[in-house]
Amino acid sequence: MLRGLDDWYEGDLITEPRLARSLGVKEFRSPPTGRKGNGDVPAVRFPEWAFCTDCRRLGPFWEVSDRETKMCARCNASTSPSRFVSCCMNGHIEDFPYRAWVHKDAGVGHGGHGLKLVSRGHTSALSDLIVECECGLQRSMAGAFDSSALRGLKRCSGSRPWLTSPDPQCDQELRTLQRGSSNVWFAVMRSAISIPSVPNIADAFIEPRMPDANPSASAEEIARGFRPPDSCTTEDLIRAIERWRNPAVTTTAPSDRELRTEEYTALVRGRGAVDAHDQFLCVEVDLGESGLPDVIAQVSRVSRLREVRALTGFTRVVPSTGENDVVVAPLVDSGTPIWLPAVEVLGEGVFLRLNETIFDRWATSDFARSRSRALLRSQAQLGRSTLTAALDVSPRVLALHSLAHVLLDEMSLTSGYPAASLRERIYDEPGQAGLLIYTATADSAGSLGGLAGLSDKYRFRQTLANGIRRARWCTADPVCIESTGSGVNGMNLAACHACLLLPETSCERFNLTLDRATLVGLPGSRGKAGLFGDSYE
Repeated sequence: MLRGLDDWYEGDLITEPRLARSLGVKEFRSPPTGRKGNGDVPAVRFPEWAFCTDCRRLGPFWEVSDRETKMCARCNASTSPSRFVSCCMNGHIEDFPYRAWVHKDAGVGHGGHGLKLVSRGHTSALSDLIVECECGLQRSMAGAFDSSALRGLKRCSGSRPWLTSPDPQCDQELRTLQRGSSNVWFAVMRSAISIPSVPNIADAFIEPRMPDANPSASAEEIARGFRPPDSCTTEDLIRAIERWRNPAVTTTAPSDRELRTEEYTALVRGRGAVDAHDQFLCVEVDLGESGLPDVIAQVSRVSRLREVRALTGFTRVVPSTGENDVVVAPLVDSGTPIWLPAVEVLGEGVFLRLNETIFDRWATSDFARSRSRALLRSQAQLGRSTLTAALDVSPRVLALHSLAHVLLDEMSLTSGYPAASLRERIYDEPGQAGLLIYTATADSAGSLGGLAGLSDKYRFRQTLANGIRRARWCTADPVCIESTGSGVNGMNLAACHACLLLPETSCERFNLTLDRATLVGLPGSRGKAGLFGDSYE
């Protein structure tokens, strides 16, 4: 298990001021690789319990294994780490309590009794895996994964092997997980697209002019007296004037939504090449005579793109969506880290903006609202979970997210990138209706040009047409299109692996809140109830 950041060697510096301010850290560092003499990422041995693959002896590794050879101290066979661990919702983890498990309800102490982990039968079922104690008691692992299996048996001790000290205040119930299970560790990531600093341009423009401005005039009155420089608007000048008059305004850490709003604004405005070192190049495509549906308001070619992804913590058992209240485990013993590990992704992409008037009119239609209500009913029937409780299931979200999946899947067929190398970024806040499909690879292969080239109006029209046509029919239909709830806690409607679901690395919303009927309608409606009506039938 990797240790906390307090024990890491600092890697190469990665700069992204917007994201650093949002997370309250000084800087980002790439994980050490050991290639430059700065050491590897330090680790600690976990689980501490092991068993012999031959004699099946089970116990702490210092009792089971020879200190020098690491082989079984009794029969000299190889040893293996324990298959099972115990975790809680606060991110703590410890060894599975085998001794307490086998002696449960026995009414006798278990002291330092020797244990064995024996497999009986020809299946891999937990009922065939038996924990035996030398006192004569034995118990199978059947039922160990029930949510209440360890209730009354052992409470969480706050164990944090990756840090130097435990958390003494945890009282959560423990859950049994397999050591290699995906829900033992969920990364909590925050990311930001590197965009030109519009505030800096506006600030530099305002700075020499403010001493001569009328001190009694409002920011709006002063801004109207200037002609904004390129890449700035009057609103940018107003905010710059307010920052000049009240410097404290700049100390507020931007939220993730504010970061997204800044990105959306930059993508809508676009930015041509200024110099060879520019990390953001976005040019709107002329859609004249493109034949695209009226709901498509803008397509932009993002020829150059930089994204910084930082690890802020992790969760266990349930992933964090950014909106639920899952406890995020810390990366340091106490306080806030001054730096975070991050990766820098260079690539390209295609930005799409919908006509908000048409989109909002569709989102308030009876059909759109009925799809949202159907998803809420599905969630209510299957029960809300910590993962899905806070997810937005509005018609706007369902349609935008489903459209992103349709386009990403289609683009993976013609761009030269597999779907797992592409990623979505959705902008669905009030006043926004856009999505960005971009490369998600952290090397030079992310800038081959094949994806940005799909922004050409004729190629994009063909990509959209093919995607919508494929969305009209799924190989799992009519079961898929008539689904009343699928996926985790029923958080999808018409969506399955044959039509909308993408690799986990491509979707920022865990493949949830998807419904292709919001795009193409339901059978019998001739598609007119969907966002794209009868287009591309």
